[in-house]
Amino acid sequence: MDFYVILGLERGATLNDIKRAYKRLARKHHPDINPGDRLAEQKFRQIAEAYETLSDPERRRHYDTTGSRDDEPGVRTYGFEGFDFNVSVHGADAPTFGDLFADVFSQRDARRGGHETGRGVDLHQTLALEFEEALRGGQRAITVTRQEHCRTCHGLGRLHVSETRCVHCHGSGVVKWARGHMVFSKPCAQCGGTGALRQAVCPTCGGQQVEIRTEPLMINIPPGLADGARIRIAGKGHVGRNGGAAGDLYIDVRVRPHPLFVRDGDDLRLDIPIGIHEAALGAKIDVPSLDGTARLRIPPGTQSGQRFRLRERGLPSPRGGPRGDLVVEVRLVLPKLLDERSKELLREFGRLNGVVDRSVPTKP
Repeated sequence: MDFYVILGLERGATLNDIKRAYKRLARKHHPDINPGDRLAEQKFRQIAEAYETLSDPERRRHYDTTGSRDDEPGVRTYGFEGFDFNVSVHGADAPTFGDLFADVFSQRDARRGGHETGRGVDLHQTLALEFEEALRGGQRAITVTRQEHCRTCHGLGRLHVSETRCVHCHGSGVVKWARGHMVFSKPCAQCGGTGALRQAVCPTCGGQQVEIRTEPLMINIPPGLADGARIRIAGKGHVGRNGGAAGDLYIDVRVRPHPLFVRDGDDLRLDIPIGIHEAALGAKIDVPSLDGTARLRIPPGTQSGQRFRLRERGLPSPRGGPRGDLVVEVRLVLPKLLDERSKELLREFGRLNGVVDRSVPTKP
């Protein structure tokens, strides 16, 4: 291999030309810049070998005359001896050469994504209602603790201040640092490359753009809400970042059970006890409902467990449909104490209706 070709030089190149070519190519092909790239590693070894030979006058003279190196054959390893990757212009220790470019890429990504908008996070609360409150609906006052735009910086995270010289780059707008013989520079991240500071971090929110505030809200409760229903209030979650939309507030409703009624969709179920004579002979009884007392007709011969439906005496539909019904289930109840006259009448009733008398006779 021709060392001059490897470095991209003519045979009459000066020592300064050789050094400049070496620095340029070594930086491009160094293994820290190309991790895992075997071709780049091989190319770097060739560059180092060419530089080692051509930068030494005696070795270069021997190479120009014979076309070969003057050292003994064997296995040689080449490092970046001409470059010290731990030297900084400002005296601070630096990490590896690969970390240098990782830092450059991370700052590029930060600039690219630093102003991306983000939707705010949704909030969730639980609201407990009495049965009658859920039935009627209406308005209910609640309190929400949420992230809102900082009132000091109006959600920007920074405040405009009088222009001052950037102390990080000393007003140059550029930060420089050295790695051995190479000097690198990049725009100052603190002042954006301007050399001057015109903004300061907001002291209220610390640059986070938001602050926690408590807000009273009046929410509308639709009539007939069921236990487990959810109410959504748009835009009352945490505020979004960098102008992003605010999240929503979700309120999960918990309805306490009623002592008499059991909800079944939009219908209400109610158990009512009736006597033997009412079930046998029929009757008209008063039953409770959400609208007050309702009149229910019990036909003769009603059996225990039989159900009767009172139309539109149930719950209003939160979807705007027709009102539900009140479903009454009757339960036959025997009297606790029976005198002899009542017992005899029951036996007589059984004989008249063909029922075998299996009752235990009363002791005299």
